[in-house]
Amino acid sequence: MMPDHESEYEEPSRSQLRREALDVLKLAQTLAALSDAQLARVPLADDLRAEVQRTRAVTQQIARKRQSQYLAKQMRKLEDAELDAIRAALEHDREHAHRETAALHRVEQWRERLIDEGDPALAELLQEFPSADRQHLRQLARNARSEREQNKPLHAFHELFRALRQVLADAT
Repeated sequence: MMPDHESEYEEPSRSQLRREALDVLKLAQTLAALSDAQLARVPLADDLRAEVQRTRAVTQQIARKRQSQYLAKQMRKLEDAELDAIRAALEHDREHAHRETAALHRVEQWRERLIDEGDPALAELLQEFPSADRQHLRQLARNARSEREQNKPLHAFHELFRALRQVLADAT
């Protein structure tokens, strides 16, 4: 009788188990690096959330590494669906941060255009965002330009940013 070679390969290889364990360790380290607000958006059981908090509290490098490994060990006990939910929440958070960053870049671009180009840029902005306050934005852009030229504190520059951020936020 020939040995059944297929039964040898039904379990994951040691290499595959190691890759999965390292993946969970990276996930544990990512959780430990999150802010309180970010961590609150991740679906975790209370005991695991407490373990993440304990890991975050450890400051010494070697002790932190050991605690992260312990957190990963606890996480490996979770079902695949639970780990997938954690990964999905982290991915959603990353995408949200990316969208916020893109929105802030867009506000900065409009601010620079209003300061550098003046009324033509303002007309273009108003075409895209008709509810924007023309006079207020024009005044802020002029003041910001003047501040820049005279090397004064950038009060209007920052106020223009806040006003533009509100205009773009109201449009979405």
